[in-house]
Amino acid sequence: MAYPFNSQGQASRPQYGAPPPQQQYGTPMQAHQQPYGTPMQQYASPQPGYATQYGQSGGYPPPGAVRPPPPQGPPGQAPPGADPQLWYWFRAVDTDNSGALTTEELQRALVNGDWSPFNIETVRLMMNMFDKDNTGTITFPEFAGLWKYIQDWKECFKVFDADNSGTINFQELKTALKTFGYNLSDQFIQLMLKKYDKQGGRPTGGPQDITFDNFVQSCVTIKTLTEAFRRFDTDNDGWIQINYEKFLELVVDNR
Repeated sequence: MAYPFNSQGQASRPQYGAPPPQQQYGTPMQAHQQPYGTPMQQYASPQPGYATQYGQSGGYPPPGAVRPPPPQGPPGQAPPGADPQLWYWFRAVDTDNSGALTTEELQRALVNGDWSPFNIETVRLMMNMFDKDNTGTITFPEFAGLWKYIQDWKECFKVFDADNSGTINFQELKTALKTFGYNLSDQFIQLMLKKYDKQGGRPTGGPQDITFDNFVQSCVTIKTLTEAFRRFDTDNDGWIQINYEKFLELVVDNR
């Protein structure tokens, strides 16, 4: 948040703390880096959207899906062009046979590599992204798009999980965010780890790390908040000046 400008049109130094940074966003940027974390082409973070042909998968189930019980009621027929396996998984978690998944039903379908369930905050985030008609549930075409989105994120996750541990540690998160174009300080990345490490550190008491679902949530949150910040940063200098109510609007709109 920027401070008032002085008579020469320069940002005033804050009353407390360090002088305001001179760079556009985050820590000092190199010439090849993009402002505001514009995703780089090589490993751009996945973008939400619908999968083509109902997310045809080549025969295997949604990444992270559990083995649910057989679908209840008449078997039904997959929509034209739909992947039968993906249709089966959808019906298996649609326990009330409503033809749409609630947040709770979707959470039962998604697990991390260690078989821990996706945290409910990540599930709600994905529901909001793919619930295009704002019904509070997702239909099969929306589910297919969400599945494709998770599949893309899993490929991204594997790239940055350099030690193949199934989690993302500090250095791996730092590399991922830098690759996406976000030039953030070590202090902020440590804060991210503390926020999204739902396990509270490894069982051995070692460094903190984050699971796949929380990696997705943290990256999407940074992207969403950055885009919200940019709407106020009309001169694109990395600083904004907003009043209290506008700040609340920014926070509420992005929850």
